Parts: sequence; C-alpha cells; structure tokens
Amino acid sequence: MPSALGYVGITDVVDIIATSVLIYYVFVLIRGTRAVQILIGILVLVGVLGVATLLHLTLLGTILRLLLVGAAVTIPIVFQPELRRALEQIGRGGFLRLERAGDSGRSEDRTVAILARTAFLLVRNHRGGLIVIEQQSGLKDYCESGTMLHADITEELLLTIFAPDSPLHDGAVVIREGRIEAAACFLPLSEQARVTSRLGTRHRAALGLTEQTDAVVLVISEQTGAITIARAGLLSRPVDEEPRLIKMLLAVTRPPRERRRRGDLSAHLRARLRTHRREPASRVS
Repeated sequence: MPSALGYVGITDVVDIIATSVLIYYVFVLIRGTRAVQILIGILVLVGVLGVATLLHLTLLGTILRLLLVGAAVTIPIVFQPELRRALEQIGRGGFLRLERAGDSGRSEDRTVAILARTAFLLVRNHRGGLIVIEQQSGLKDYCESGTMLHADITEELLLTIFAPDSPLHDGAVVIREGRIEAAACFLPLSEQARVTSRLGTRHRAALGLTEQTDAVVLVISEQTGAITIARAGLLSRPVDEEPRLIKMLLAVTRPPRERRRRGDLSAHLRARLRTHRREPASRVS
C-alpha cells in the first residue's frame, strides 16, 4: 500500500508553509485590536457548523450558513482599520517586519506604582489626567486617534504630557504592556442618563470606554482633585491614599489566576526566544 507521503510534493510543502506564514502575519496584524474577538466569534461559528454537519442537524446548519454568509459580507466593513493598516504596511515594505513585543517580565507592579505616584503628583499640582490601561480588548483604534509614542513609562513623561501647556494634555494616555502607547487619544463618551448630568468630560469618557471594552481607566479630576478608577462601566469612590490606589489597580488589572497559569508556558517560551534574539545586540531600549 503506497504511503501517503508519496503524494506530497515539494510544491505542496511550500504551499503549506506559505499559507501558514500568511495566517501568522494576519494574526500579528490584528493583534491588539477588537478584530481579534470578532475573528474568534467567526471561528466558533465555523466549528459549530462543522459539528452540525457531522451530526446531520439540517436546520441548525442552514441557520449557521446564513450567518456565515452575512459575516463574510460584513468582514470588509468590520475589518476596515486593519485592512487599511495592512495596505499601508505593504506600501512601506514593513508587512514582514514584526512589531517589538513588550518585556514579558513581571512589570505590572512597577507600572502601577508609577501610575499611582503620577496620579497624586497631578493632584498636588492641581492638574487633571486620564490614563487608560489596556487589558484583553485591543485599543489600537483609539490609539490611532491620538499621537503614537511607544515610550517607556516614567513619572516625568506622564507629568509632561498632562502639563497645561503641553499639546498632548487634552486627551487620554493609553498604557499597553507597561509602555505608553499613545497620548491625546479620543475616547467615546458614556450615554448613561444617570451620570452624564453630574460628571465631567473625563469621567464620561472613562465610563464610555469601559462600557465598550475591558480597559481600566484612571481618572484624575482637575476641579476636585479626586482620583477614581473606571471599570466595566462603573466608577469607584475617590481614592485618597497611594498604597490603596496601588492595591486597587493591581486587583483590577491582573488577569484571573487560572488564565495566568494557562498562559505561563507560552509566555515563558516567547520570553526565552526574545531573550536569545536580544543577547547578541546587547542593547538597552
């Protein structure tokens, strides 16, 4: 009986490798955006359709096929920002260049400590601020509405951004993987009738973003000097102590323990690979 490998030629291997590389770069392209959740939803529908076909569930299969056809029609509209970004990267010759990943080390404590100190420094200087901490939902669309920085997070830089005479102070700062991704970003305003009449623009923007994503937003009020945290469309009570603010931020930004354990192995392998690639250069960014 002839082996199945006898039917696989060099062109088939090249075809599989090229397709795998293309799929990989598509995932790299949409990483950090809300399109990831949409793509996962489509894949779930495809999986359920496969099960329905296998079990000969005619009605369910027909409904799922109609849903997938509708999803295929709306994909160019839903993925418009990602498609535009892909075409721009191809035009610049940068499609095959990987984005620099953040340090996979345990930097949440340092980042949160810097944010807490900055918040109370802003209060002492009678300044306001709006700081967004990205979680699982990607915020690239909101980052592109402002000025991209890709800078290491420091108290001095945050204070400079929120200085009254700074061109970047009017908007939100987005923190992604322990780095300042962008500043002067526009956020959607909340439309909750019970809060719009008594809250300022910063608080409404913080609530609006957390209603649509799982981001955590740190709000420093310029008028009252109150420091609050917005999450899941809710606003915390004012925090008046730096250690308490650190504990609250750590509590709302750290992923659940089960999810951390599942990602430990893959994160460790990625960190080892990045470490080996960086060792010959010996350069500190």
